Amino acid sequence: MAYDEKLADRVRALLEPGPFTEQKMFGGLAFLISGHLAVAVSGKGGLMVRVDPDEGQRLLDGTAVTPMVMAGRELDGWLRVTAAAVTDDAALRAWVARGAGFVATLPAK
Repeated sequence: MAYDEKLADRVRALLEPGPFTEQKMFGGLAFLISGHLAVAVSGKGGLMVRVDPDEGQRLLDGTAVTPMVMAGRELDGWLRVTAAAVTDDAALRAWVARGAGFVATLPAK
């Protein structure tokens, strides 16, 4: 499954004019800030969002926001957000800001 290009356009518009790069990975399109993946439009639908690992569990709702799982294990500090949860512009803005805000606390690569 290809990633949702309209969702990618919406994420891109929220990150502009700030400095970021795009890279195809994980079957989707990743948005990196200072070399760190902040948010990605997933090939499985929705978003993958980088968050503070200390906040990750608090943000889970079991339906629209779930842990990101790769190779059978949950990744600490990563969440999967369904496409339905980001149809609203304010919700998408909040998730993109959360990912971008967290990677801004990390040293540049």
